[in-house]
Amino acid sequence: MEPEAIEITPPDEHPGAKARATVSLMRRYPVVPILIVLALIFTAIFANFLAPYSPYEQSLPDRLKPPFWVEGGSTRHLLGTDLLGRDVLSRLIFGSRISLVVALMGILVAGSIGAVLGILSGFFGGKVDALIMRACDATLSLPIILLALLLAVILGPSLANLIYIMGLVLWARYARVIRGEVMSWKEQEFIAYARVAGASSLKIMIRHIFPNIVNTLMVLVTFQTGYVIILESFLSFLGAGVPPPTPTWGGMVAEGRGYIITGWWLSVFSGLAISMVVLSLNLFGDWLRDYLDPKLRQV
Repeated sequence: MEPEAIEITPPDEHPGAKARATVSLMRRYPVVPILIVLALIFTAIFANFLAPYSPYEQSLPDRLKPPFWVEGGSTRHLLGTDLLGRDVLSRLIFGSRISLVVALMGILVAGSIGAVLGILSGFFGGKVDALIMRACDATLSLPIILLALLLAVILGPSLANLIYIMGLVLWARYARVIRGEVMSWKEQEFIAYARVAGASSLKIMIRHIFPNIVNTLMVLVTFQTGYVIILESFLSFLGAGVPPPTPTWGGMVAEGRGYIITGWWLSVFSGLAISMVVLSLNLFGDWLRDYLDPKLRQV
């Protein structure tokens, strides 16, 4: 009896090889991710002009209409309607504005707090460093999602509270990374020369140290933006984010979870929007990190 032949798939023909090659190509040349991010920004800014209907306009006779290419659909509602007859495309467009506002403002709050505390901790060291890092460790030791959910329940669901929550749960990541950068830069010779020249600690931190950590801060912002969008969507999915009827991508996913068979479009399109935007931001962040680091850029 002859042994059974084993077919070996060449590396180039492996089922996941093409997918990995595509992702690697987009990391090196992130044209598509950048276009998706720009499309998100453009859609959020001009949502009032791009949306065919008001995201709050209800029409019960048109409830649960499928997308136009599905039987029973209509070109009046390209992506269908929800439980109250509201246009899914319009709510998706306005939902991008909420996601972008929460992401940018949350990153601004978290990045500002984290950068200031990280610079102070790394520059002064000693008791200041110990105090800030213990607060940082305490924050990082807690599950981010559970901490955000707890704060959302305490503060209540609103757009402003959601931005504050993002800042409170994410500042520690910035502080820890920036602290390490500052500790490295403050040992450089030009800092010693600035001290000899009579520059104050505040002037050294602002004029000599901060410009050298901007690249690191930009990479952190890029990566954290996608994380904030996921976190906002998760809180909205649980009903602890922006309260209805304001359209949010996470809220749209939650509204359609009970109709995933009969009304799949209620959750699928918002879920795809979240996935595409977050993946694009991560790929762009990878490229930006490599581009801003001379060593990685040479590789």
